[in-house]
Amino acid sequence: MDSWLSIEVLDGAFAASAWQRAHGDRLTEAALTNGAEQWTWHVHHWGVTLEIEFSSEEKRDRFRSLPAVTAALDAVPDPERGLLVYPGRGGGSGARVPRRPRPLPMSGCGALPTPQEEVSLRLATAQPPGFEVCSAG
Repeated sequence: MDSWLSIEVLDGAFAASAWQRAHGDRLTEAALTNGAEQWTWHVHHWGVTLEIEFSSEEKRDRFRSLPAVTAALDAVPDPERGLLVYPGRGGGSGARVPRRPRPLPMSGCGALPTPQEEVSLRLATAQPPGFEVCSAG
């Protein structure tokens, strides 16, 4: 059974990508030496996500309680609102079915009136056969 751990770090006083550069190697090293089977980093416009897969929940929980992990998580850009740590895959895993854009709700919308075509008719003057117009000259 796979046990994933997700660590999402949001931008704060400084960019989360700077936090990743400073602490990413230590986190991945700690994960590998404590039984991680795979890991992946996702960079978003709002921060970064680290997803780590362990073979058991015990290994996952042991990794989470390591001093190196605790120190890295204490150093996130926004320690009050910029850190999410939870079991399972995170925001970088994507949806299995792509989302389709929904129509935007619009207030006061209605059908536009059908454009009216302007028709212009010109009648030709009819003259009886054999009738000629003579000009006095």
